[in-house]
Amino acid sequence: MKKLFTLFAAVLLTATVFAQAPEKMSYQAVIRDASEVLITNTQIGMQISILQGSVSGTAVYVETQTPTTNANGLVSIEIGTGTLVSGDFATIDWANGPYFIKTETDLAGGTTYTITGTSQLLSVPYALHAKTAETVTGGGGFTHYVGELYGGGIIVSVWKESGVEHGLIASLVDLSTGLIWTTSAYQSTTVPGGATSLIDGLANSNAIVAQAGAGTTYAAGLCRAYSATGDGGLNDWYLPAAWELNQCYNAAFVVNTILGATDGFQFATYWSSTEYPNNYAWIQSFNDGDTYDNNKINTYRVRAVRRF
Repeated sequence: MKKLFTLFAAVLLTATVFAQAPEKMSYQAVIRDASEVLITNTQIGMQISILQGSVSGTAVYVETQTPTTNANGLVSIEIGTGTLVSGDFATIDWANGPYFIKTETDLAGGTTYTITGTSQLLSVPYALHAKTAETVTGGGGFTHYVGELYGGGIIVSVWKESGVEHGLIASLVDLSTGLIWTTSAYQSTTVPGGATSLIDGLANSNAIVAQAGAGTTYAAGLCRAYSATGDGGLNDWYLPAAWELNQCYNAAFVVNTILGATDGFQFATYWSSTEYPNNYAWIQSFNDGDTYDNNKINTYRVRAVRRF
């Protein structure tokens, strides 16, 4: 079994949409020690920095907190409410990114930080900025935001290509709690033409269905057959590629806050449409963010996505 990547942080706008900048946002992470062991039910020390420009960019805001992890190793904090070290969270210009969150952790609860991680804020800063997007000219403003109910689902990522806004929408519910990747006749063979794209789940899904035939007894077929009120009748839902599934994971905290525990993403494993190849395909655990290849015969949860 091969690991593709690990991404574990999620952020959520918690401020009401006012004219001024939000004063806090929630942050959730899985805490592990150097041996990858979960740190559970333990008070830790954290220093959180918002960096502008790059992973080594200028820290426009720094604070410290001493949260306690839960039984799953999860820690949840509100950035903007800790002990201020420098900067002013409320005055960050989210349109002037990119921005990165740098976390430094002391597992003993102090300020001797031995674990450091930095991850780029992609769609969330634009969600923070979306409340003023209608007044922004040029390339900085975004109309849509993570957590918006739109296009028959909920937006999990937004970006721009050549100045045009695009986004990824996830279905409002899991389509299955456990389903095989493809039909039994093709579980040990590579999809003709390939379904190996990390970013284009629609192309992957179409290739899988072309091999296995239309049907709802396997993941890609179920997603391609899905429709939802408000999706325009375009029949363009599909099984997400590995990168697209990871966008769902990154937005899971936002999505679950809006949709609730039943309809939101589960602490479970989901199929992507990205083949390894032969009898394997990529999966992602929404418990810790790890992505692995696994046998197509296995059953995992299925969530459909579409783009705009």
